[in-house]
Amino acid sequence: MKIKYISIIFLGVSTLSYAQQIKDTLKESKIDEVAITGSRNKKRTVVNTPVPIDIIDIKQVSQSTGQVEINQLLQFSAPSFNSNKQSGSDGADAVDPATLRGLGPDQTLLLLNGKRYHQSSLINLFGTKGRGNTGYDMNTIPIGAIKRVEVLRDGASAQYGSDAIAGVINVILNDRDKGFEGNLFTGMNLFKSPGNNDVVSDHKIDGTTVDFSGNLGTKIGSKGGFGNFTVEFMNKDYAIRNANPDVYTAPRQRFGDAKAQNIYFFGNIELPLSDGLKFYSRQGFSHRNTKAYAWTRTPDADGNIPEVYPTGFNPIENTSITDFTFDNGLKFKVAGWDVDFYNAFGNNRFTYQIDNTINATLGIKSPTSFNAGGHSLLQNTTGFNAVKQFKVLEGLNVAFGSEFRYEKFDIIKGEEASFAMYDINGNVVTKDTPQNLWVTVPGSDPVRYRPGGSQGFPGYSIDLGKNRNNFAAYVDTELDVTKNWMISVAGRFENYNDFGSTLNGKFATRYAITPQFAFRGSVSTGFRAPSLAQKYYSQQFTNFQGGQLVTIQLASNDSKIASSLGIPQLKQETSVNGSAGFTFNTGKFTATVDGYYIQVKNRIVLTGYFAQADLPADVQADNPFIDQVQFFSNAIDTRTKGVDLILSYTENLGSGKLTATLAGNYNDMEITKVNTSEQLAGKEDIYLSKREKAFILASAPKTKVNLNLNYKINKFNANLQLVRFDKATLIGYDGTEQLYNPKVTTDLSFGYEFCKNLNLTLGSKNLFNRYPTLQTTHVSDGNTEGGGIFDPVQMGFSGRQVFARLNFKF
Repeated sequence: MKIKYISIIFLGVSTLSYAQQIKDTLKESKIDEVAITGSRNKKRTVVNTPVPIDIIDIKQVSQSTGQVEINQLLQFSAPSFNSNKQSGSDGADAVDPATLRGLGPDQTLLLLNGKRYHQSSLINLFGTKGRGNTGYDMNTIPIGAIKRVEVLRDGASAQYGSDAIAGVINVILNDRDKGFEGNLFTGMNLFKSPGNNDVVSDHKIDGTTVDFSGNLGTKIGSKGGFGNFTVEFMNKDYAIRNANPDVYTAPRQRFGDAKAQNIYFFGNIELPLSDGLKFYSRQGFSHRNTKAYAWTRTPDADGNIPEVYPTGFNPIENTSITDFTFDNGLKFKVAGWDVDFYNAFGNNRFTYQIDNTINATLGIKSPTSFNAGGHSLLQNTTGFNAVKQFKVLEGLNVAFGSEFRYEKFDIIKGEEASFAMYDINGNVVTKDTPQNLWVTVPGSDPVRYRPGGSQGFPGYSIDLGKNRNNFAAYVDTELDVTKNWMISVAGRFENYNDFGSTLNGKFATRYAITPQFAFRGSVSTGFRAPSLAQKYYSQQFTNFQGGQLVTIQLASNDSKIASSLGIPQLKQETSVNGSAGFTFNTGKFTATVDGYYIQVKNRIVLTGYFAQADLPADVQADNPFIDQVQFFSNAIDTRTKGVDLILSYTENLGSGKLTATLAGNYNDMEITKVNTSEQLAGKEDIYLSKREKAFILASAPKTKVNLNLNYKINKFNANLQLVRFDKATLIGYDGTEQLYNPKVTTDLSFGYEFCKNLNLTLGSKNLFNRYPTLQTTHVSDGNTEGGGIFDPVQMGFSGRQVFARLNFKF
C-alpha cells in the first residue's frame, strides 16, 4: 500500500516517523485496509479522512507517563480533551467529568469497538464541571485492555446519533492473539508546599497508587479466531491538600483526591464460524469503590450532635460503582454487502454508603452510617450496518443501517433515616407536623432547626423507574470524485417515544492540492436527546454557601415545583457544526490545522438557586423544609469557536532518533442567549446567575498546549512532556471573582529495555509540583465550590508524583 500524504498524526510518544510507523503497522499486521472512526469506508485509512482524528497508541503513551486511568491519560495527551479530578462533589469524586472542545460531558459520544457505549447513571450536580450533565465514565474501561483510542474532533450526530455534538471517542480493545503482557505500576505523591507553607498535607508521601494489569492473547480454532482477555487491579490512597491553619481557616478539613479501589475484567473474542461468517463478543466488568470526604461539620454545626462528635466530624461518601457491558454480533456478506448485526448491552449501578455521619434530628440515638440508596442506568442497542463499494468514478462507498435502543433509569431508595427529618418524639416530620415539634438547636436565637438526613449526602427518598426507546436509521456515503478529491454525505433519522423525531445531515470533503498538502472541511447538524436522569432526577441535599448550611431541593423537570415557576419540559439540544483546515507532510515534518465553529441551541444545564420566597404560596406550604430549589432546563444557547494545531518533527540525532510533537487548542465559548419564560421575567439572574455562567464557560482552558519530546537510542529512551493550561476564572458564592493563573506542568521519564520481553520506566509527573492558584481571600467562608483552597481546574491538585512502571511479556 503506497502512502502519499499524512492528514493526521499520532499524539503521544513515538520512536519512528509517523509515516514509517503507519507503513510498519500495515506490514507487521499484514493488512491493506484500516477502518477508522468517522468513516465507514474500509479503504479509508488514517491518512486520508476528511475530518480531524487523533490516534492515541495507549501502550506507548501509558509506558512513559504516570497515568493509570484513561481519562487522565487523555487529559495530558489530547489538547481539546479536558478532565479533572473532583473533591467535595458527591458522586463526581468517583467519576471524572470529561469534555471535548469545552462542551458538556454528555455532548461527546463514547464508542467501544465502534458500538455505542452506555453512559454512567451519575448526573453532575454541584462542585463540579458539567453540572446538570450526565456523561460517560471512561474509567470503567481499563488501560490494559485498550489498544488505541480514536478521537474524532468533529460533529458526528448524522453518523452516530445523540451525544456526538462535540465529537466521538472510539476505544479499540486489544486483539493480540498470542502471548501474555503484564504491567506493574507504583506511584506516590511526594508532598511539598508550593510556597510559604500555604498548603499542608497529612503525610509527606500520599496518594500511593499500585496498579497491576495482565493481558492474555490466544488463538481460538484454526480459522483465525482469537480471544484477548485483561484483568486489572488498582488501589489508590487519599491525597489530602488542606489550608495551613496558621495562614487562614478553610471550611473543609479533608479536601483532596479520594481513595479508590478498582477491579476490571475485559474480554475481546472473534471466532469465524464458516467462510464469510464471523461471531464476535466483547465482555466487560468493573467495580470501583471510592471513599471521598464531604464538607466538615464543626462542633457547633446545626448538623452535629456534640455528644456524639465533640470535635465535629468529616462525613465519608463511600460509593460503589458496578459496571457491566456485553456486546455480541455477527459479520457476514449478503449480495456483496458487508453486514454487521449486533446487540450491545450495558448497565451502570451507583450506590452510596455514608459513613462517619449522623442524622442530627435523631440526636444521640442516631446511627453513624447509612445506606443512602443510589441510581442505575441500563442500555440495550440492537442494530445492523451494511457497507458496499461501487465502481463509480474513483470509488463510491455506501453504508446504511438501523438501530433500536432501550434505556432504563432507576433511582434506588435509601433507608428512611438517611433522608428523613424526625420530630422530638422520633416520628417522621411531614408538612402536617406542628412546628413546635421540630428538633431545634439548643440555645439558638433566633431559633434554628436541626437538618434531617445523613450529613454529607442525604439519601434518596423515592424509588423511581423510567424508560424510553428510540429508533434510528442512517445513510453514509463517500465518493472519490478524483484521486485527489473526495466528498462525503451522511444523513440520520431518529425517533424517541418521549419527545419526537429529529433529522440530521453532514457534508465533508477533502482535496489533496499536492501529495504533501491537502484541504479538508465539513458542515453538519447535530442533536442530543435529554437523558432520562435529566428528565426525572429528584433529590434533596445540603450544601454550604458562604459558610452557611442550606437545604436544596433539586426538583425533577416534570414536577409541580418546576411547572409553578414556568420551567418548560425538556427537549433535545440542537447544533450546527462547521470545520475547515489543512494537512501538510514532508516526511520528517507534519502539520494539521483545523478551525471549528459549534453553535448549540437549548443546552440543558442546572439553573441557579431559587429561594423558597420565589415559589407560589401553595408550593411553599407543600415544601416547608427547603431553603432553595433548582431545576434542569434547556437554559442556554452557546457558540464555540476554536482552532486545533498539531505539529510533528522527526530527526536522526547522533545514534538515536528524536521525535517532537507540539499540539495546541484554542477554544472560545460564549453564551449567546438565556432561554427564560414569561413567568421568569425579572428572575433571569436567578435562573442562570453570573456564577453559573462562569462555571459553564470555564469547562475548558481557553488555550492548552502540549509539547512532547522523545529521544530513543539503542535500549534507552527519554521522554519530556510540558503542558500549559491557560487561566480560568470562576465566581464564588459571594460574587467575588476567583482567578486561576496560567500553569505549566512538566512530566519526565526514562526507560530502559533490558531485553525484548522486559523494560522499566522511572519518572515523575508534575515534576515541579505545580498547583492551581491558591484562593486565600475568602476561603474561610467557603467561597470556593469545593470548600478547599482551589477548585478542580487545570492540572488538578495532587501535586508531584514519582512512579515506576515495569512491563513484561512472555
